[in-house]
Order: sequence, then structure tokens, then C-alpha cells
Amino acid sequence: MRKPIISIILFLSLLSALPVGAVDDSMLRSDTPNRYEVVKGDTLWGIAARFLKEPWRWPEIWGLNRDQLKSPHKIYPGDVIVLEKTLKGNRLQLIKGKGDQRTVKLSPQIRIEQVKSGAIPSIPASVIEPFLSQPLVVEKGGLARAPHLLGTSDNRVILSAGNTVYISNMPYDLGKAWQIFRAGKALKDPDQNNQVIGYEAEYLGNASVKAFDEISTAVITHSTQEILKGDRLIPAPGIIFNNYAPHAPDVFVTGRIISVYGGVTEIGKGSIVTLNKGMLDGLEMGHVLAVYRRSLTRMPDGKMVALPDERTGLVFVFRVFDHVSYALVVQSTSAIQILDAVKNP
Repeated sequence: MRKPIISIILFLSLLSALPVGAVDDSMLRSDTPNRYEVVKGDTLWGIAARFLKEPWRWPEIWGLNRDQLKSPHKIYPGDVIVLEKTLKGNRLQLIKGKGDQRTVKLSPQIRIEQVKSGAIPSIPASVIEPFLSQPLVVEKGGLARAPHLLGTSDNRVILSAGNTVYISNMPYDLGKAWQIFRAGKALKDPDQNNQVIGYEAEYLGNASVKAFDEISTAVITHSTQEILKGDRLIPAPGIIFNNYAPHAPDVFVTGRIISVYGGVTEIGKGSIVTLNKGMLDGLEMGHVLAVYRRSLTRMPDGKMVALPDERTGLVFVFRVFDHVSYALVVQSTSAIQILDAVKNP
């Protein structure tokens, strides 16, 4: 069932709220098209990359304010983006779909709107959707008091989707939908003498409670790997909206990539990485950071000298904890490595 949400509807002439010429030739690609029709599968990032050298800057170019970054304009397949070159400067315009051939002007307003499917996302939603409710970062011993799996009636050692399981210490008032985790690796900050800044709980699957009691009954509805007796359960979060427009942090941020999620060894476009900066450092969902490689070279006298940082990619922050964030690598020009730096783009 579709639920109404309050959204800020931006009817765009993309630069009508900005000084004429805000999009100058230096910001445009040399092969910028005069017009582009949006198709299914597009993203706002991908469309911007057809026009701009720095696609993450599209909210800035389109004049979105801080609140609107959390509810970017809804653009649908069939809409057309036109580059208009005038004596006063370059303008980008949005023309609504074929059934409504209007150039739409910037007129922010708040109204109740039904959630519609088909609006193109900021970045490929399918890439990050599995990670929006996982992984989980906890304090040391943060899972110790969580409900835990006792096992099955037939004493199975390895549990998976479809198994009926019994759970101890299950509260009655937190709903029937739960996620299954196992205590994972410590996350250490290399810039603070490897101080532990959290523990990454390993996501194993989902469970649905069928009956609450001193020993509750549940069914494992989804599993990503083997589930064992003693694994812990956490209430499943609600829907996490993550179509935030990409934008630079308001404060200067400098951190590092401290791990890559999911046991992957190579980091490139599409990888999920862990950063040693979080909410308390000014990071929020939607922030874009540039990745830089720090290299050393040996001089003829044997002395090691640091080379200038080399930019190797961009990451899009999509989940934030106090001291840790998770980000999607949206661009990589060469291999990205653990301990590479992240900074404002």
C-alpha cells in the first residue's frame, strides 16, 4: 500500500534561481549533448555526468538548498534535459515527459504526494539497498544482551532460511521482524594509534517471530551465510530513505578507508568501504568524498619522501554511525587501497 509522504517538489529551470552563467564552460564536458532524454535505468548522477565534469555537483548547479538535498527533484523516464547556450551564459532546463511538453520552472513548494515508482534515483539503488539496514556497528559487548538463538527441535548445527528456531530473551514489544547478527571484527582508527572506534556486527539473515513466550518461536526468512546457535537478534529497522542528493560536506573532513565490506580484497567502483569518520565528525548521508592515495618514494640518498596525494576516486556516504561511516565507491580511476585518504572533493 502506498503511503503519502511530505516532499519538496522542485519544478526546475535548473539555473533560474542562480546568477546567469553559473554554469560556465569550464564546468561542462567538452562533449556535452544539447539535449538528453531520460530513460529507465538512468540515475541523476549518470545524467549529470553527461553534462558536467564533476557530476556530484549537480545539486549545487541546480540550486538545491540544504533541506531539498534530502528530497531531490523527481525526474522520470521520458523527461528531457536541454542545454541552452545564450549570450548570458549556459542554462540547463528540464522539460517534462512527452505527454506534458513544458519547460518547468523553479518553484519550491511542500505538498502531500503519493510515493510513485519510476522516479530515477540519485545513484544506483540496487547497489546499496542490501546494505541500508546492514552492516551494524556496536560498542564492545553491544550484542551481549540481545536475544540469542537456542537452536531447533531437531538439534541442527547449521541453520538457514526456512528453519524454525527457538529464541531466548525475546522482548514482546519490538515487533516480529528481526535481523540476525554475529559479533565481528573491531574497527580501528589508524589516525588514533589504532584505537578501536566500534565493532562491526556481521549480518547473517532475517527472522520472523511466530509466537512470543519465555522461549519464543521464529522462522528464519532469509540467510546470507550459515547461522549458528548463539547468534544474536536485533529488531529490523524501518525503511531507510536514501535518495539523498550527493553533496560536499559543510565542514572540512579528512579521514581514511579502514576496511572493505563483505570480505572483498580489491576495491573499485561498486565496492562498499568503511571510513573512520562518522556523524560526530560532520558526515551525513549523501556526502561525497574524494579518495587520495598517499605514496612514498626513496631518494638517491636512501631517504623516503612523501609524494603529492593522487586522487583515485569518489565515494558516496550512505550510512553513518557516530565514529564510522559506510560509503559506495562511485568512481575509481585506479585501484583504491585500505588506508587511502578521503577528503572533501
